[in-house]
Amino acid sequence: MSLLFSSPQNQVSAGFHYFIKGWSLLAQKKFLPFVIIPLIINVLLIIGLSWFFLSSMNHWVELLLPSWLDWISFILIPLVFVLLLVSFYFAFTTLANFIAAPFNALLSEKVELQLTHQPLDDASLFGMLKDIPRMFKREWQKMMYSVPRLIALFFLGFVPVLGQTAVPVLAFIFGAWMVAIQYCDYPFDNHKISFPRMRNALSQNKWMNYTFGTLVSLFTMIPFVNFVVMPIAVCGATAMWVEEYRQFFLDNATGEFERKNYTFSTARKKDLTTHSENYEVK
Repeated sequence: MSLLFSSPQNQVSAGFHYFIKGWSLLAQKKFLPFVIIPLIINVLLIIGLSWFFLSSMNHWVELLLPSWLDWISFILIPLVFVLLLVSFYFAFTTLANFIAAPFNALLSEKVELQLTHQPLDDASLFGMLKDIPRMFKREWQKMMYSVPRLIALFFLGFVPVLGQTAVPVLAFIFGAWMVAIQYCDYPFDNHKISFPRMRNALSQNKWMNYTFGTLVSLFTMIPFVNFVVMPIAVCGATAMWVEEYRQFFLDNATGEFERKNYTFSTARKKDLTTHSENYEVK
């Protein structure tokens, strides 16, 4: 599979490429120390949230599936289960990422250094500590972007038929988008690129980011594997930043990333080849 997506030719294959690259980057011993603390956080959160959701599962199923729809329960129960699973995923990732933000930012910084051999302007421990308030502010911005939309989806879940059919699908799609935003934000924020500029850049390559986010979301739902998905996603998203966005934002202090800047365009094929050679993981 890694060979299949080693030279992506479209946005969907690029999403696979960066997810797989995240695994290969994390396999390097130099990055393991940056995984331990987020891993402990994940274990504690997954235990606590699993207990909460499992203990209240029956209540939520009864609330979202009224008795008059029992005649199609064989279709609706799996969809309601998907909606609850997505809700669990959101709760887990929101809390975990908020707490682990400083560690993920540091991991992203080290991965970028590995790929480009160019350190950030202030890569010292003091610099990282100084940026912690900004990191938490950024997490708050992401929450303010996602929470209103999640609330809207939650209430739509109570609309008969629509809430049991379309809403779970919409919730999963939005979840994939938020995952891409969440993990790509670490390298963008390390370079102090504003949240709106970052979001606009990701939206120019939606299929790549939807694919990446979907893969991370699916693996987050796998027991035990979800303990290491967070650092894998950080590594993969940082590789995406380096190969797809970094050069544009280094050359343009202002201005928006546009589709024509996308790495797979004809004008940048040569640059992509150069990047692949320079940033290849040893």
